[in-house]
Amino acid sequence: MFKFAFRQIENLGMISYQAIERFGFAIRLFWDSFYWLIIGRQYKQRVRLHQIVEQVRINGFDALPIVLALSFVVGMMLAIQLIYALSEFGAESEVLRAIAKSVTREFAPLITGVIVAGRSGAAIAARIGSQVVSQEIDALKVMGIVPVRYLVLPPLLGLMISMPLLVVCSDFMSILGGAVFSIGRLDMSIMAYLVESLNILLVTDILQGLIKSVSFGIIIALVGATMGFHVTGGAEGVGKATTSAVVISIAFIVLVDMIASYFLTQ
Repeated sequence: MFKFAFRQIENLGMISYQAIERFGFAIRLFWDSFYWLIIGRQYKQRVRLHQIVEQVRINGFDALPIVLALSFVVGMMLAIQLIYALSEFGAESEVLRAIAKSVTREFAPLITGVIVAGRSGAAIAARIGSQVVSQEIDALKVMGIVPVRYLVLPPLLGLMISMPLLVVCSDFMSILGGAVFSIGRLDMSIMAYLVESLNILLVTDILQGLIKSVSFGIIIALVGATMGFHVTGGAEGVGKATTSAVVISIAFIVLVDMIASYFLTQ
């Protein structure tokens, strides 16, 4: 029994050590990425503009259809629940304000972050992990190419650019989804609903969602890259790293969202 207890403590210590080590590795990736972004030109290691544009297309434009569709559905779902709850207090007219504020501050960046984590986080981990397994990372080093500059910096910048753009689109579609269900209860036209929503919103409401989206993009890129660089065990390891990248990214997104919501609403 004592051996079992000691083994569990040892496993817990190993997991804790691994988590701290990978957290430090992710911070180092972030630092090295912007280091090479600034001084890369001096060492012929500058990031190419077309690489960033390609990452914006992959992580942003290609994810747009599913982000718009789910945002519309979530907006309609919020309208259904809020109208039901507020009707008990005779405050159905407040549903417009509640949807506009909650979508721009919370739901749009969170939905977008989860969707992109499932798409891009997994793709980054799989791409880097497969190159680790096939020893392409070592080949890049032999060719004089810095792996961080080539593999991490473009998706990191691409996500930092594309996430706020996706969130703005998600904001609009979520409010539109709420409008489709609410206009009958509120006796308003869709155009009047949208105009009133824009009048209610403050710049700080939209900025809060945009700030969160940038941090979510950084999390997705760094977690995916970290899990990819730590792949072991061949193809099976790549699959495990891909799954871990998605789960860990979503967990950190929810955690950071909670922390950011607390400080940004004070």
